[in-house]
Amino acid sequence: MAVELGLWRVDDVPRRIPMTAMPLESKLESLILQDPEILEAKLLLIGSQVPTGYGKFIDILGVDSEGTLHILELKRDRTPREVVAQTLDYASWVEGLGNEEVRSIFESGHPGKNFDEEFASRFDGAPVPDELNSSHNMTIVASDLDPSTQRIVSYLNRSHGVPINAMIFRYFVDEGHEYLARTWLIDEDTPVPAGVGTKGSTRAAWNGQDWYVAFGTDGASRSWADASTYGFVSAGGADWYSRTLKSLPLGARVFVHVPKKGYVGVGTVAGKAMPADSAELQIQGETRPFRSLSLEGLYAHPDAGEGVDTAEYVVPIKWTDTVLIEDAYWREGMFANQNSACKLRNQFTIDELSRRFGLAARQ
Repeated sequence: MAVELGLWRVDDVPRRIPMTAMPLESKLESLILQDPEILEAKLLLIGSQVPTGYGKFIDILGVDSEGTLHILELKRDRTPREVVAQTLDYASWVEGLGNEEVRSIFESGHPGKNFDEEFASRFDGAPVPDELNSSHNMTIVASDLDPSTQRIVSYLNRSHGVPINAMIFRYFVDEGHEYLARTWLIDEDTPVPAGVGTKGSTRAAWNGQDWYVAFGTDGASRSWADASTYGFVSAGGADWYSRTLKSLPLGARVFVHVPKKGYVGVGTVAGKAMPADSAELQIQGETRPFRSLSLEGLYAHPDAGEGVDTAEYVVPIKWTDTVLIEDAYWREGMFANQNSACKLRNQFTIDELSRRFGLAARQ
């Protein structure tokens, strides 16, 4: 049961401010659109009055930093029990939205704005997850809930793990000032079920060739000057770091990112990953052992511990273009990842880097 809210003015003697009905449902929608954190959740709002395939309209559709979609159904008055069925019906449509459909809804409601940039701005620089709408949540926002709505929402949430909740708001007016207070039907400290999974793949399409590589330069382990001069990328010190680097296929196009700096190069994988002690590189037509090169980095991890593969692994790269670290390219919303290598699905990043390095983006 939700906690009942009251509001008192206490300038001199306590005086309770009576609750009043909100003039219009559109006013509640406008308030949430202006400040989504009224809902106690940090969301990027994708659209309002979003048309479904069933001839109905979702009041507000948002996305959180994990890529979970949030369906918001607003009622300025007491809810009829039918609002639960209506919200579930919306969810049945949202379930089928893929990555591109989510982006299209955003673009329709935000002409001239870029989804990746807005996402990063909203979520402190985080890039858009590879999967959008891998799950979804439902929230009914109303001034009051009838008993049957309360029972149904609680039953679905607590007994069957359906991610549905209700937020009850109270609207007050006092000498020309308006106030909004809210509470949840199901307490926020109660374990919330995970969002409902979405059928099918919601990942962004991969063009089959582009990869992301993180080239860490902290400490003395490795140097970007070495990598750009001799044609390689590397990672190691534990299997977690080297495993993904070993997955780079011959001929793949790689975009290289130096953490906390930006993107510094693009090239093509020219050989398989090998431990630094046995790796060889082609230098001006001559095959040379990696350890024979004049290197700034150590490419070794003597303090990594025993019982694991601590070697630094080296992958030969034929560079298309590189820049100095001080000229690294970064734009908010671009992709970054803690893995040493992974498939690059973020089209915004590919497009930006293709322009930066004078490439034709592969489709």
